[in-house]
Amino acid sequence: MPLHSKIVMGVFAALLSTTSIALGEDKVINFIQCGDSVDPTYPPFISTWEKANAGYKVNIEPVGWDQCQDKVTTLAAAGTPPALAYVGSRTLKQFASNDLIIPVAMSDADKAAYYPNIPETVTFEGKQWGVPVAFSTKSFYWNKDLFKQAGLDPEKPPTTWAEELADAKTIKEKTGIAGFGVVAKTYDNTMHQFLHWVYTNNGKVLDADGKIVLDSPENLEALTALKAMVPYAEEGPTAYEQNEVRAIFLDGKIAMIHASVGAVNKLKDAKFKWGVANLPLGPHAKGPGTLLITDSLAIFKGSGVEDKATDLAKFLTNPENQFVYEVSNGLTPLRPVPGVKDLVSKDPSWQPFLDGISFGGPEPLFLDYKGFQNTMIEMVQSVVTGKTEPAVALKKAAADLEQYK
Repeated sequence: MPLHSKIVMGVFAALLSTTSIALGEDKVINFIQCGDSVDPTYPPFISTWEKANAGYKVNIEPVGWDQCQDKVTTLAAAGTPPALAYVGSRTLKQFASNDLIIPVAMSDADKAAYYPNIPETVTFEGKQWGVPVAFSTKSFYWNKDLFKQAGLDPEKPPTTWAEELADAKTIKEKTGIAGFGVVAKTYDNTMHQFLHWVYTNNGKVLDADGKIVLDSPENLEALTALKAMVPYAEEGPTAYEQNEVRAIFLDGKIAMIHASVGAVNKLKDAKFKWGVANLPLGPHAKGPGTLLITDSLAIFKGSGVEDKATDLAKFLTNPENQFVYEVSNGLTPLRPVPGVKDLVSKDPSWQPFLDGISFGGPEPLFLDYKGFQNTMIEMVQSVVTGKTEPAVALKKAAADLEQYK
């Protein structure tokens, strides 16, 4: 071969080699994380993963919660999906049914490693469609000073709906201050707050076969109990979502609320004595309950790096890394890892957020989760405002939900 040809071939081979390296380095895993900033626990985890997966680079993009879901959906529908996205588990059925995400199978051992009922928050048609990454449960908070002012035992929180209603009535009548915080604004957590009542009375929205069972005696009791609270709640509940109700509680102007563990930190400097306990139970309860809400890491179809995105999702959420993330963000732990006992030992107020898991229930998965959400909000608001009786509202909502399955 002539020298010139050898040089050309050598240059070509070198270029080919360099291009291969560049292509390897250019295998980017685009990761959309809902939130205003990158979670501080993620960069070191991602750095460790990148070192073990040469040729792959993770590009993490924070997107505010108000825009995040729409952005992920738009990108996926346009054929330019992120490889990985942090999403509310409520959206998984919609994504899966539109062939936008891939399943992430859990073995029996994987499922058993979580607290009960958590795998169900990402499961439908026998498959798991996301990796749980954040978990929220609710507990009962009460203002001990207001209990004492109303002549109630400040160290004895209500354990049943009947006791909760009686305490709310007494506080309102004796102190003039709202006894209980009712959440009824046109906002997603109005549905969530109602589901606390459902899951503390052994109720369901969907049965194991996916049939809508909202119109049940247990759920009628739940909606009726919520209606009974309205005269002793803050004025105009349809104006308040859960964080706004929590703010009124923190100001000492509501005696009792249902809230997540995040309220504990906000109460550290409270000017009144307070307590946390299990959510009060309805007449059909089998044990402590709560709504189990998870967010998940979803693996999107068509990115070309699905396998590596799945591996990254599992790495970020392995028991060790996940617990670090939970402690950093004040989230209910997803698994009963050894650190949970230390957490409860140092701060016993964590215990009620764990107690309700066994008898809790998942946020139901609907094909059109916004349709489901809006139907539930409309049902609650119609009852809270006195426009519709609970039995009528429940029956209408159950029928309306059929179109969103």
